[in-house]
Amino acid sequence: MTLIRGRGTSLELNFADVDFNAGLTELGERLSERPGFYRGTEAVALFGKAAAPSAEQLERLREVLGEAGITLRGVEQTALAEELVRRRAERPKRELKLSDSARSLVADFAGARADIAQRRKRGDTSVPRVQLPDAPPKRSAPPAPALTIAPAPPPPPGTLYHVGTLRGGQALHHAGNIVIVGDVNPGTELIATGDIVVFGRLLGVAHAGAQGDLDAKVYALGLQATQLRIATCIAVDEETRTPSAEPEVACVRDGRIVIAPFSKAAEV
Repeated sequence: MTLIRGRGTSLELNFADVDFNAGLTELGERLSERPGFYRGTEAVALFGKAAAPSAEQLERLREVLGEAGITLRGVEQTALAEELVRRRAERPKRELKLSDSARSLVADFAGARADIAQRRKRGDTSVPRVQLPDAPPKRSAPPAPALTIAPAPPPPPGTLYHVGTLRGGQALHHAGNIVIVGDVNPGTELIATGDIVVFGRLLGVAHAGAQGDLDAKVYALGLQATQLRIATCIAVDEETRTPSAEPEVACVRDGRIVIAPFSKAAEV
């Protein structure tokens, strides 16, 4: 007995020849196996002529269906429902009948299989091989001209970023720019092929443009290096020089190192 079956665009619930309580329990289990699958559909409940549902049973049925999102559209309680159930159970199974053309195909396939079996017994291949004439020799293609690939240019130098104070005896060497967030104490050595930027006091040795870049610069919030170099130019700190109250920049002008306030760096 099929409890749930399709009926056009709705569902048909068959309680005609099953105990209502057992059928309701089975219905709840079936719906819980596929939650949300029947949501938004309507259902019609079939009851036998001698099994009229009570108001309480209908309310319980609506609750079970409502949990699955199904609306009870109506109840049918007629002898016709029982007759439909009986007819569906007694309906004979359809037998598959082949047409004349289909039978001929079956015979053709059987004959083909027998022919293949005979060929295999004789040692022949199942499918005759066709002897094709030898293909003419392929002409060798002329060699492709050699390609000359220029080496990729080296990547531009990066920036070494250091956070913390550098104490005497420490050194930083880098092919590129050096940025220090902290003080650089006396006895420290900084060597960079690019610029040197110190967000703090620069009291050690600083050498910018170490590979001969005269455009390199040295920036510091307090520029008091014991020795300052840019490319091949050297400057030694003069103890009589008064420290500036604003950041300073050192660069090469007319073959010598000059130091200027950062606000006037464009004028140097």
